[in-house]
Amino acid sequence: MNPLLKCMRPTLHFRPPQPQTTAAAASYVRFYSVAQGLATAEVDIDATTKSTPSSNELRTEAFRRSSQESHPRFSPDTASKIWTCRTFSNRFDSLAKDETSKVFFTALNGTLGGGNVGAPAHVGRKGMKGHPHRTARGQLSILVTQMPELLSPCLHEMPTDLQDPETRIRNRHVDFQVNRRSAQLLRFRSKIIARIRDYLEGKGYLEVQTPILANLAGGAVARPFQTHAVEFLDRHIELRTAPELWLKRLVLGGFEKIFEIGPCFRNEGIDKIHNPEFTTCEFYDAYVNLDKLMTTTERFISELITYTNQLTLKQLTTLSACDISIKTPFQRLDFIKNLESVMQIEFPDLKSPKAEAFITQIFKERGIRLPESATLPRLLDRLASKYLEPLCQDPTWIIHHPECLSPLSKSFVHPDTSQRVSARAELFIKGKEVVNTYEEENSPFEQRRKFEEQIKYRNEDNRAHIDENYLEALEWGLPPTGGWGCGVDRLVMLLSGTDRINDVLPFGNLRNVVSLGRGGRDAVSA
Repeated sequence: MNPLLKCMRPTLHFRPPQPQTTAAAASYVRFYSVAQGLATAEVDIDATTKSTPSSNELRTEAFRRSSQESHPRFSPDTASKIWTCRTFSNRFDSLAKDETSKVFFTALNGTLGGGNVGAPAHVGRKGMKGHPHRTARGQLSILVTQMPELLSPCLHEMPTDLQDPETRIRNRHVDFQVNRRSAQLLRFRSKIIARIRDYLEGKGYLEVQTPILANLAGGAVARPFQTHAVEFLDRHIELRTAPELWLKRLVLGGFEKIFEIGPCFRNEGIDKIHNPEFTTCEFYDAYVNLDKLMTTTERFISELITYTNQLTLKQLTTLSACDISIKTPFQRLDFIKNLESVMQIEFPDLKSPKAEAFITQIFKERGIRLPESATLPRLLDRLASKYLEPLCQDPTWIIHHPECLSPLSKSFVHPDTSQRVSARAELFIKGKEVVNTYEEENSPFEQRRKFEEQIKYRNEDNRAHIDENYLEALEWGLPPTGGWGCGVDRLVMLLSGTDRINDVLPFGNLRNVVSLGRGGRDAVSA
């Protein structure tokens, strides 16, 4: 068999039929000449074109000279099944030696390799029709009934190795073909999102879609993106930072079990685990309290870990098994009690005017770097990230945050510390936040008070405001409601053992996406 006709990933051969007519013979020769010309690029280009043509230019000219129609229309045969070469390989791996299946199919998206060196050269997408067959030597093949057709040529030399992170992320279309793990991470992300959706729908939740553009972004303490609309040129429109307030309006409207999986936008920094555009899943359930939410989460996360290990064992084999403990119930750390214990201090009443100065002094005494815009909520959050989150390697809940950290959740006086705390729990795994749960504040009077207190901490990053429209909606009677939120990107990172958010996004973070529009082509070396 001609070594030119070889599929990469998986290795797959086919046996061409013997041409019976002069026309068939001509087609046979033309196919081989086109493929061979692309594979080797051994063609002369007129000296007036360029004195030293690149290998890509040689390949392009070889194809132009060899083919009359560069990208023919694809006309599938209605009598055949259409599979990719990989699907074909998996489906007929059980064929015995010298066995030919009666199934008639069209194989698509294979890659032709050729040349006289060891590494195959990428030629292009092809289609071939025939029957699955295994040779006497055990090679899985296609016994074709007509000659293959080159459907889409590759005019660049395919690299055999692509490891540089910057080159990979700026050429994802190449990265996915060369690196199996990159492609399998994207498939894994899709399967996890589908699993989340199936789980919630199986529990009776209704999936909804809420607005992304609005007059004011609410639901999170974050700096929003602003834009303009042709209809409202005299004012800004903001991209949502969270879907929370919209979803709770739907609960008010009688939809007592709802969820949404979709994008959110926060005009903040980029690092290994943060991107200004990200995907979240939020669900809301009427007549559910915090303990119920935590129990549901523990079962759900345990199921996702088990599902991940099944995927990595049987389908996505380039990914490692998830080594997270699924022993329930998960550990719990009380925010104020455990922080006081670890730091060996006692906080003053956090509602008092002196609380911020007291905690600022602790930062100075212990040499802890103050956060930008060092408000009381930011100071407390920094202490938790330094002293509590590192304790959360196994799945651990941090519960009962100070009220100022959670303006949209219900609050109460803690029986042990006498501090005003929120009915909130955050799940951390390997030191990273995975899930946030609340008992939602449903009193319009308490919600107004909390909005007013948040205005005291207003700055460039926290553009707190009193949302009169939402307060009016609460006057119609929001039932006691449990809210749940999870960053999908970070969850996929955790389950796949990936350190960088770039790797679980199809085209990387915002910096990578913006840079794609600069400077024209990006060279990918073989």
